[in-house]
Amino acid sequence: MMAIDPVRRWISDPLLVVEHLTMRFGGLVAVNDLSFEVGRGDITALIGPNGAGKTTVFNCVTGFYKPSQGRLALARQCRALPEDVTALTRSGRRQGRFADTDLYLLERMPDFEITRYARVARTFQNIRLFPGMTVLENLVVAQHNRLMHASGMSILGLLGLPSYRASEKAAIDKAAFWLEQIGLIERADDPAGALPYGAQRRLEIARAMCTDPVLLCLDEPAAGLNPRESAELNDLLRAIRDREGTSILLIEHDMSVVMQISDHVIVLDYGTRISDGTPEEVRNDPRVIAAYLGVADEEELQKVEAEIAEVAS
Repeated sequence: MMAIDPVRRWISDPLLVVEHLTMRFGGLVAVNDLSFEVGRGDITALIGPNGAGKTTVFNCVTGFYKPSQGRLALARQCRALPEDVTALTRSGRRQGRFADTDLYLLERMPDFEITRYARVARTFQNIRLFPGMTVLENLVVAQHNRLMHASGMSILGLLGLPSYRASEKAAIDKAAFWLEQIGLIERADDPAGALPYGAQRRLEIARAMCTDPVLLCLDEPAAGLNPRESAELNDLLRAIRDREGTSILLIEHDMSVVMQISDHVIVLDYGTRISDGTPEEVRNDPRVIAAYLGVADEEELQKVEAEIAEVAS
């Protein structure tokens, strides 16, 4: 197996490879011929000004949108060989087993199959908890598919058979584990809607983790958080990466979060990738600075580059 580059793991051991992704809405091109990779065990940030196409990319990855064109290949256990991706593409199938990995073509799969089989989970910009359910119940309901299967589509659960009771206990134990990780075990029986905003954000992430994802997609997880809550979020995301081995793809406007925890940053502007690299590389990229400052003129861009060079020297 290819040695893993600890700095550029997205190149040496990609979990998700996006190639030539394009998304059109009528005459509007929201994402334009976008290619990038998400490294296995990396935190990858997708950033850019408002309207850059970030959420559209998320919706394509998670199956909410069917791309106008492009390929999104997720290899679950280890890197897929190019010939395996080509073979699966030509077969017309959505998924297949090749050598040591399960390979999924996400652009061909509906959202529920991406969640269940490819094991991709996501959160949204706006919190989508069940506010009237308890904190614990919000995490148990995330394991609904597993519990329904164990219940024989309800009948075994109604009879209270041991196999279903064991699955129910495992679901509660997993929920309790994640409540411990996010510091909410003492509030397990409280309504989720009664939690402070920052705690609701953490609960959403814990609910997604109860599905055992290999890729966790977070849409602006730090939105509305104060500095203390942002620090808690950073610790949680690092723990998910380091302890669980889960790859994270996040959209975020809080640059303090992006630069502190990301291994890999991709920058979009008007649906086009303008930069791709480590946080340090992206931070010093004149085109990124120009995009965030709204500089479009080539002469102004050269001025920005000159100012960066002057500061660096």
